[in-house]
Amino acid sequence: MASYLRVSLSFIFSALLISPAVSQSCSSQTFSGDKSYPHCLALPNLKAFLHYSYDAANTTLAVVFSAPPSKPGGWIAWAINPKATGMAGSQALVASKDSKTGVASVTTLNIISYSSLVPGKLSFEVWDVKAEEEAAGTLRIFAKVKVPADLAANGKVNQVWQVGPGVSPNGRIQPHDFNTPNLNAVGSLDLSGATTGVSASGGGGAGNSRIHKRNIHGILNAVSWGILFPIGAMIARYMRIFESADPAWFYLHVSCQFSAYVIGVAGWATGLKLGSESKGIQFNSHRNIGIALFAIATLQMFAMLLRPRKDHKLRFFWNIYHHGVGYSILILGIINVFKGLSILNPEHTYKTAYIAVIATLGGITLLLEAVTWVIVLKRKSANSNNPPKP
Repeated sequence: MASYLRVSLSFIFSALLISPAVSQSCSSQTFSGDKSYPHCLALPNLKAFLHYSYDAANTTLAVVFSAPPSKPGGWIAWAINPKATGMAGSQALVASKDSKTGVASVTTLNIISYSSLVPGKLSFEVWDVKAEEEAAGTLRIFAKVKVPADLAANGKVNQVWQVGPGVSPNGRIQPHDFNTPNLNAVGSLDLSGATTGVSASGGGGAGNSRIHKRNIHGILNAVSWGILFPIGAMIARYMRIFESADPAWFYLHVSCQFSAYVIGVAGWATGLKLGSESKGIQFNSHRNIGIALFAIATLQMFAMLLRPRKDHKLRFFWNIYHHGVGYSILILGIINVFKGLSILNPEHTYKTAYIAVIATLGGITLLLEAVTWVIVLKRKSANSNNPPKP
């Protein structure tokens, strides 16, 4: 009983210590001068905060957005999207620190599409814009915004916020991550401050849906191009050496490769769907390799229908084509799986698991290659010692 009482008191005491810290997370932030921001939101993603005030008489929204960049020397952004809920179409304020002078500044971006991230004038008036750096590398954006009449009448605006890793020498911001917090960094801002939280504006569900599709895309392609195709090639190369395995090895090989192709096409289709839903977001090398894989794998499937007989004079050239294309699929498939893993940026265990699978298949390949050569050399030796009778 005494032990239970001590644990309970300890828990209550800890809660009393923690609760004020949590409740003061907004109010603990101070600003220079006589600036006052009666409303503050601890935004649900990316460790961001938004202090703001709204003057309904002249529809002026004064904001202070603060967040830590994803990497030292990175950028932060806060935006209003007048017509939609995502980043495309938003009017953004982007803060970053100059790598040479160390001075933080703000750039305005009219994000027409994900591929158009160049400085430009916003669709509404904005003034008193500046940036500051807080302790521990956190950046702040100060600005006043003239809220468009239709949004002011509605009493709410769609806000988007984001953080990124850096700015290139030509001034273009580097792409942000596409993890769950990044994709869910959207919401509806109540100008009056009556709603103290950030209500979802559809972006969170869409973000989760995209993540789910990306995971499906990754799994399908890793299983097909990255695992089944190599196994099918191993079956063809190492089972056929055993005379008793003919023609079973051939049917196993075809079944494995056809299954890999079907799964790969499904993964390729999910990639096309993701691309159509993410205008302007392109991973060129990953996409181009994927298109090449689909094209040559399709040719490989149709080539099976044109396979000459073993004694046909064209069989030698068909074998060269078939083996060359097959090994190209193996190499490109494994490369593209690793490129996909770098894009998805999953937990290290997934990448480690795939490396372990490939290493295991590689080890088995080396062992079977040695066994195959031993068998081939023994057969050649036996044939040379037993010449055919006249």
